[in-house]
Amino acid sequence: MSILDTIVTHKRAEVASRRAAFPLAALLLDLDTAPPVRDFHALLTDRKRPAPRVIAEIKRRSPSKGDIHPGLDAARTASIYERNGAAAISVLADSRFFGGSLNDLADVRRTVSLPVLCKEFIVDPYQIYEARAAGADAVLLLASVLALKHLRYYRELAASLGMAALIEVHDEVELQAALDSGADIVGINNRDLRSFTVDMETTAMLLPLIPPDVVVVSESGFRVPADRARMFDIGVDAILVGESLLTAPDLAVATREMCGLSLGVATSGIY
Repeated sequence: MSILDTIVTHKRAEVASRRAAFPLAALLLDLDTAPPVRDFHALLTDRKRPAPRVIAEIKRRSPSKGDIHPGLDAARTASIYERNGAAAISVLADSRFFGGSLNDLADVRRTVSLPVLCKEFIVDPYQIYEARAAGADAVLLLASVLALKHLRYYRELAASLGMAALIEVHDEVELQAALDSGADIVGINNRDLRSFTVDMETTAMLLPLIPPDVVVVSESGFRVPADRARMFDIGVDAILVGESLLTAPDLAVATREMCGLSLGVATSGIY
């Protein structure tokens, strides 16, 4: 069984348990107090920000790397990201494998003015309602996990709640499913979630197959600003970066460098 299969199997059981403890009817009541949705799509194409725009990630650990930043303060980290050029914040909401939570997402959403992406292994519509109730402005949908009919339904459900959906792909088959589902934001993951190996050329290979009106986000493997520059050269709209920022000696400096901004006015955040 691959790492992805293990995560998805656990996630299905986890969500069933949460739904039994807190039924959907009760969760829907929480939507009335959720904060207004921010425009995730618009920030990823904002011409006032150097392209490609950066979605900066909150992540404490991963199955492939182990602990990345176990003591991370989600709200403080997001604030440093915002002050130093990030266009949006991604929050890993999975607890068992990534050390995150929807509480992290809610804390981040209260702290920053940027759109917040709920990065989860979504296998049930219940999770989309959970994400919106916590304040998410966008959700991640995995073409490697969801059949076409579910990709389409979940994307439409997110849209009905005002949220964007970033549909993540890794190969041509997954990309076609994303486009067939009506995706207007496609994330190309340079990491194969079945083996967790990374090939930065995955984005370059798939990008020409994506219509020009679809926003493209390249994910995983960004270590240095030159990696971002490569994505600028091929026309990517945004990149998603986490580990290299979170393990840098100075989070603020690393964020500004990755966002393509001058270091002269970095708002310090040494970790």
